[in-house]
Amino acid sequence: MSRFEQFTVSVFTITHYWNRIATEEMREHGLKGTYALYLLTLSAAEEGITASQLCEMTQRDKADVSRAISLFQKKGFVEAYGENRYRAPIKLTPEGKKIAAKIREKADNALKAAGEGLSEEMRRNMYRALEIISGNLKEMSDPRPEHAPAPGRK
Repeated sequence: MSRFEQFTVSVFTITHYWNRIATEEMREHGLKGTYALYLLTLSAAEEGITASQLCEMTQRDKADVSRAISLFQKKGFVEAYGENRYRAPIKLTPEGKKIAAKIREKADNALKAAGEGLSEEMRRNMYRALEIISGNLKEMSDPRPEHAPAPGRK
């Protein structure tokens, strides 16, 4: 298997199984598994974040974030906000915080179990490598001319 195939299969496999775990947890709240990431991201922002910031932080599109926030509001998981929905800070309600804490616990337990056999040094190196790879891929995919690959790099 080539490096590309190994990397791609590993990333997609991790994503697939995390989505299964998240879907199981979110189902009891009538939410899509992919919305777990939004709740976790919002729970880390005590002062609230805008929908625009949530899109950027989660790398999800505006339409999906808007649907999730609207549903969270209907279920009482986020505080109501005014007319300018995209610029207003979004904050979790006590109920939203409670659900986010459950998801965080489930995620922490899943990561602990998935990381069995990894030393702390291996774990730090893995996360650092993923951070570098994701940053490089983000830069390579940026359509702005100042982010074009250097000559000879494709």
